[in-house]
Amino acid sequence: MTRITTPFRFESTAAEVAEGIDLSGRRAIVTGGASGIGVETARALAGAGAEVTLAVRNPDAGAPVAADITASTGNPGVHVAPLDLADRASIAAFVAGWRGPLHVLVNNAGVMACPETHTREGWELQFATNHLGHFALATGLHRALAAGAAATGEARVVAVSSSALFRSAVVFDDLHFERRPYDPWSAYGQSKTANVLFAVGATTRWATEGITANALMPGAIETKLQRHVGGLRSRQSLRKTTEQGASMSVLLATSPLLKGIGGRYFADNQEAVVVPEAPADLTGVAAHALDPEAAGRLWLVSAELLS
Repeated sequence: MTRITTPFRFESTAAEVAEGIDLSGRRAIVTGGASGIGVETARALAGAGAEVTLAVRNPDAGAPVAADITASTGNPGVHVAPLDLADRASIAAFVAGWRGPLHVLVNNAGVMACPETHTREGWELQFATNHLGHFALATGLHRALAAGAAATGEARVVAVSSSALFRSAVVFDDLHFERRPYDPWSAYGQSKTANVLFAVGATTRWATEGITANALMPGAIETKLQRHVGGLRSRQSLRKTTEQGASMSVLLATSPLLKGIGGRYFADNQEAVVVPEAPADLTGVAAHALDPEAAGRLWLVSAELLS
């Protein structure tokens, strides 16, 4: 399997990655599109001509963001729709309300290292939001993605993961910390590993329909994601702007270099290399995050939990 390399680097921005890309006639969804890298991901996709829906918990907060993106890109096709990834009814309503094909789904929203919290189903919140919510959304929109791929030759799912995946594999025997002490970083790491395994599993199941999925590490970016841990703690030399962090999502969503490619993990706009431990520069990926057997098991477990 040939490693994918691109002309873009650490400092590349979403706008630079999208330059020259024409997404006219394409439809995209960005979860968490009202803040952080979600805004700049949506802006770049809209700037390339896509119709973009910001799927957000608070539509009132999303409306001015959509207006700003329209003003900066000249694209009137920027919409806002309510979506709470920790609420199965909200996900079902969003899916039921979607009409027509879908070409790009960016699973961007998430929570990080929050205090121990469980959903009404008893699911640990980070796993429920970061993985199960996006799993339910993607599988619920599978037919729309297939329709998008049938019309244009491909549809893509982008999973925003993190180098925190090195902190934990998916612990199938105790997904929700019922038998082990809760650790916010282990829980976050498990959910981020799950994001990559989803990309592996989705590509395995859907590639024959023209649907591929890839995962990424956006980099160290100061956003609301760090609200539970007192802000960004990485070295200054590793920090990125939101425009730089969004470049990864836009690359995986749009680059011709990724056509037909799925089940991979990217960092600093290059496919990451499997390494035994977390590297200091936040690149690299753990073998457990790309394990096809774990991906298959996670898919079945997730589908059963949501059944």
